[in-house]
Amino acid sequence: MSTSRVLVIGIDGTRLDFLDAEPTPDIGRVIGEGFLAPVWIEDGTPTVSGPCWATAVTGTTIDRHHVTGNDFAGHRLAEHPDFLTVLTRDFGLHTYLAVGAWPPLATTADHGPMFAAPSRLSFATFGQSAPGCDRGDEAVTGDAVRVLAAEDVSAAFVYLGVNDATGHDQGCGDLYRAAIRRTDERVGQLLAAVASRPDRAAENWTFILVTDHGQVLAGGHGGDSEAERTAWIAACGPGIEGGAEYGRLRHVDVAAHVYAALGVEPGIVLDGKAFASVG
Repeated sequence: MSTSRVLVIGIDGTRLDFLDAEPTPDIGRVIGEGFLAPVWIEDGTPTVSGPCWATAVTGTTIDRHHVTGNDFAGHRLAEHPDFLTVLTRDFGLHTYLAVGAWPPLATTADHGPMFAAPSRLSFATFGQSAPGCDRGDEAVTGDAVRVLAAEDVSAAFVYLGVNDATGHDQGCGDLYRAAIRRTDERVGQLLAAVASRPDRAAENWTFILVTDHGQVLAGGHGGDSEAERTAWIAACGPGIEGGAEYGRLRHVDVAAHVYAALGVEPGIVLDGKAFASVG
């Protein structure tokens, strides 16, 4: 039986430059043991959540998955499925999805779900406002902690949305910075849950943290500014060199690295590749 495991934490709408500006020790642990690299959202891909998350979790570009906005109408996710569905359907692995706040990732709202068939799902929504997203994040983090600490999960995706919602509601000021710090604490809870697993010493965990897009300082996104088109990936785990230079990555590399970390060949089209240092 493989001892490889992967946890991907999707942190919505979080500016790269704010990671250095705010105390984020738990995100910093992943960066310190691995890397932090910018992601440039490719021309032709709108700087909104739907297409960016679809690109990351399917490993294909917008030209293939056809998710062009936050309503997924016209998508081709059946032909280009998310990595949790592929791992469950084609390899019989136990997978887990936890989504706070944004329904189409996990439900049929707006022509979803983006994640078609994970083994297990935790979903909580209290509305799309910043307070509602905060409650959703807190609820699914609590459930994810229980699952990650005890269950035989091979791959998990946990979505945290309060940073983006706060940016929309309040701009990228003090409340946005406070949301980033709360999100960092939740990342720490998830990492601690994995560390507490009874067989943790015998397991090989890869941790991938990724944001979908940036924000303008006044709040919001969807344009072509550098602040909006700059996303990021942080990761650590087997085969990832701590302190090495990983250059600029692509969102499509996330799914590709998940498969590589688990040692599986998905047998589907991928536009990305596993993370590799540049020197």
